[in-house]
Amino acid sequence: MGTMGRAVYTVGFWIRETGQALDRLGCRLQGNYFFKEQLSRHRTLMNVFDKKPLVDKEAFVAPSASIIGDVQIGRNSSIWYGCVLRGDVNYISIGSGTNIQDNSLVHVAKTNVSGKVQPTIIGDNVTVGHSAVLHGCTVEDEAFIGTGATVLDGVVVEKYAMVAAGALVRQNARIPCGEVWAGNPAKFVRKLTEEEMSSISQSANNYSNLAQVHAAENAKSFDEIEFKKVLHKKYAHRDGEYYTIPAAVPGSPPEPVRDNSSR
Repeated sequence: MGTMGRAVYTVGFWIRETGQALDRLGCRLQGNYFFKEQLSRHRTLMNVFDKKPLVDKEAFVAPSASIIGDVQIGRNSSIWYGCVLRGDVNYISIGSGTNIQDNSLVHVAKTNVSGKVQPTIIGDNVTVGHSAVLHGCTVEDEAFIGTGATVLDGVVVEKYAMVAAGALVRQNARIPCGEVWAGNPAKFVRKLTEEEMSSISQSANNYSNLAQVHAAENAKSFDEIEFKKVLHKKYAHRDGEYYTIPAAVPGSPPEPVRDNSSR
């Protein structure tokens, strides 16, 4: 940022500070009649009763997700944007390398009709697709839950089993290893191939790697983000070809960026 850029930044800073000071003064003059802005009280991790979430330090939890109560999340697992994991009346356990994708819901039941305890237990390297609902069920290692699927109380999805997108698995069903179930209500469709079963593990690994990228981006400060914007603008090429810019953080590699403004 050159001399002119720093001067403009400083002027902008003082204008904002002055505006905020005038806003506070106006609120005081209005007394009890001033409008009070309601700020969001969203908490990514929230205790309930005497229970609190336990999240491994190497797991990624998106800032817009909600992890509530008795929830345990293992190493290299990822909980994506808009997810809700609510362990209030029972517990939720998630193993390592598992991904719960955007807008999914995981909940529990205290007991079912027979009086059986209904936590939700999800194993290692499980993939849960976008907007899925898991309620009081067990999903074993390397299983796959498709986008928009619903898995109800007492269901057991065995290792390398797959619930197809949009399927509804009714209470107390058991999906055996290597089978695909689909439909409403979900029923056996076919056997998974060896290639498809290996792809489930690969999917979980891909999401673990992708989560590291998102975790690094979410960890950036406001100043880092703004500085990177300045660099992108300064070094953009008019021909729209790929280019590199100096790293915003010392020691980090340059990043490829494409200017699509002319398209």
